[in-house]
Amino acid sequence: MRVNSLLDELANIGTNRSGGYDRLAWTRADSECREWFISQAQSRGLDVEIDRNGNLWAWLNPTLPGKALVVGSHLDSVPRGGGFDGPLGIASAFAALDQLNDMLPSRPIAIVAFVDEEGGRFGIACAGSRLMTGALSSASFLALTDRENVSTAEAMRAAGQSPDLVGLDAERLACIGEFIELHVEQGHLPTSSGVDGLTVDEPLGLATAIWPHGRWRVDFEGQQNHAGATRMDDRQDPMLGLAQAILDVHQMAVSRGILGTVGKVSVSPGAVNAIPGTASLWIDARGSEEIMVLQAMAEFGRNALRESWTPSTSFSAPLLEAISRAIGRDLPLLPSGAGHDAGVLALAGIPTAMILVRNPSGISHAPEEYAEDDDCESGVLALAAVIRDRSA
Repeated sequence: MRVNSLLDELANIGTNRSGGYDRLAWTRADSECREWFISQAQSRGLDVEIDRNGNLWAWLNPTLPGKALVVGSHLDSVPRGGGFDGPLGIASAFAALDQLNDMLPSRPIAIVAFVDEEGGRFGIACAGSRLMTGALSSASFLALTDRENVSTAEAMRAAGQSPDLVGLDAERLACIGEFIELHVEQGHLPTSSGVDGLTVDEPLGLATAIWPHGRWRVDFEGQQNHAGATRMDDRQDPMLGLAQAILDVHQMAVSRGILGTVGKVSVSPGAVNAIPGTASLWIDARGSEEIMVLQAMAEFGRNALRESWTPSTSFSAPLLEAISRAIGRDLPLLPSGAGHDAGVLALAGIPTAMILVRNPSGISHAPEEYAEDDDCESGVLALAAVIRDRSA
């Protein structure tokens, strides 16, 4: 089956009325995507497994000797996200196996759909892979809540998944020999060919590394009061500090040569006719060099509380070279400014690589995210060639 036919089957799940997709972890839309994954796996005779952290696995010949070649991505989205970030990697993995019906693999092959990669509901990205590798503790994960104060444990139980055993899965990690994630290109970052982003001459690329990135929370205290009964001079309004901080994040990023974003704020009580009592914002900061990001945030001050940090992550050079050999040509090399489950596994010591499919819009995490049908098929053929080469 062609990859875009598989993506079309997902297209009606979690659609947002104003555009894009809402497929937050452990919601009905997420469950429907997971049901689709299970159906696709079973229709191909693959063995389906749900691990202790809720990640989905579809196994081909799991009893063969040796460590598994694992391919895959994720199915969840950010609010109003695009249709390719994550699902393209899953659909391409199934489509690639369809190309290899005649192959007799020498080791196990698995397709994985990691849960809650985006962190759009509970605020921690790559939760499924971080739990599996031990980068996120079970205690920290179970302490998370969403905007409605629903805990991760409550959300998992509501979706039919027990939270009782979440955490490091050392036995599973020991079974993974290599991980390859196919993903839509995100942004137009500089490539080894000296241009920004993949070009019309080459629909595919290889990610060499993931930029270091982190998330910080800044809280502002004020005095909740009536909007119509409190003079301007008498107000203790935390929104003033929040507004100035947002402007300062932008200026900090521009002056220090990093990327800084405030994409989430929280205001309490959140009433139009009430001066807020508290306000909070979250800063996403990342860049090509760790020291640049950390120094910028240290100078930003404001008692910014670091909630997560991922260091610079390099992918396996031997595996990248093997992918080029399997495909039969050298692909452009470029960094990733976005975090991925592949990066989490790489930091855990698993040889890991990423194949990128051209995104002509350069837009991601938005409805305009896009990849051409022919480019997606090129990605499938490349992934199939790699699977054959690494498993024959």
